[in-house]
Amino acid sequence: METHERGVSIRRQLLSKKLSEPSSLQYLPYRDYNYSLVMGACCENVIGYMPIPVGVAGPLCLDGKEFQVPMATTEGCLVASTNRGCRAIGLGGGASSRVLADGMTRGPVVRLPRACDSAEVKAWLETSEGFAVIKEAFDSTSRFARLQKLHTSIAGRNLYIRFQSRSGDAMGMNMISKGTEKALSKLHEYFPEMQILAVSGNYCTDKKPAAINWIEGRGKSVVCEAVIPANVVREVLKTTTDAMIEVNINKNLVGSAMAGSIGGYNAHAANIVTAIYIACGQDAAQNVGSSNCITLMEASGPTNEDLYISCTMPSIEIGTVGGGTNLLPQQACLQMLGVQGACKDNPGENARQLARIVCGTVMAGELSLMAALAAGHLVKSHMIHNRSKINLQDLQGACTKKTA
Repeated sequence: METHERGVSIRRQLLSKKLSEPSSLQYLPYRDYNYSLVMGACCENVIGYMPIPVGVAGPLCLDGKEFQVPMATTEGCLVASTNRGCRAIGLGGGASSRVLADGMTRGPVVRLPRACDSAEVKAWLETSEGFAVIKEAFDSTSRFARLQKLHTSIAGRNLYIRFQSRSGDAMGMNMISKGTEKALSKLHEYFPEMQILAVSGNYCTDKKPAAINWIEGRGKSVVCEAVIPANVVREVLKTTTDAMIEVNINKNLVGSAMAGSIGGYNAHAANIVTAIYIACGQDAAQNVGSSNCITLMEASGPTNEDLYISCTMPSIEIGTVGGGTNLLPQQACLQMLGVQGACKDNPGENARQLARIVCGTVMAGELSLMAALAAGHLVKSHMIHNRSKINLQDLQGACTKKTA
């Protein structure tokens, strides 16, 4: 093909002939896009690209800096609400954050002839000698991958080994998988009867709800906090500290416990995580684990009228190099935040900074939504900002005519 775009155009023409409605693709754009960054990296059988509205919330005052946060979403009210939370945080003097842990994981499953053999391998891996052997093999595969620890568990003859390692500024799944394969090969030399069933045994755990991510962490573990003065709670958030605390306890804590939630002790962390992830070229499916969050609120200040809020997120899976971060629009959003690419002076710092921004923005979103719930404004605001103006009956009629 002369160009990637011409190839996409031909594929669209061939596909259109196979569709029940040949004109289906007319509103799916494909021109003027840098497909050289997509082919062999991000997508196959490409027929175009999906434009999604990108809004900005901010400034988010975090750790003495201000960030304008890009959010890609089709949910009206989300950016406006998050923006209000950012304003409340800023008027309160800003938020503070810390990265508590940094380590991506991969959890393969291996099988031994007997459960007792699996127990023997587990015991060996837990010795300093065994760990040193595995670490040497693992670390040899990358400049950045450095095995931090192993977490093992047995189910009958199956042994699950959770490898945890830093991965620089990459999200790190490919890097960690490569190191895991090399480590398993070395382990097989010591235990020849061991069978490697899968490099991922769902003990990682990736893109599925899992208590292990909530408890042990995965990727970046971050905590963020702020104090919102009483007058800001009243004038910006339109409610009271006591009302917000009451709703937070009974919704985010008790309500989530009643639902049997794993890591869902929050109002809508996934909304903010996903919007930032799509804008910044992250793996959107990783919102499953990355949205794990517990939101806590307490009365604060001399008269207990100020609001203390914190968000703790133990498993933010994120990176600033690789995958979708190589695409130019996504790079633009990363550049907005000052974290595009790898940090040369301190490898991994850009990814950690992005994780802190995610946690801080989640906290802004939590503030605003919880305030809306406490004040009884949620439905009203969504009717204004998140209600389609299109006449759905007309659309249904059009569909009926086409079907007929």
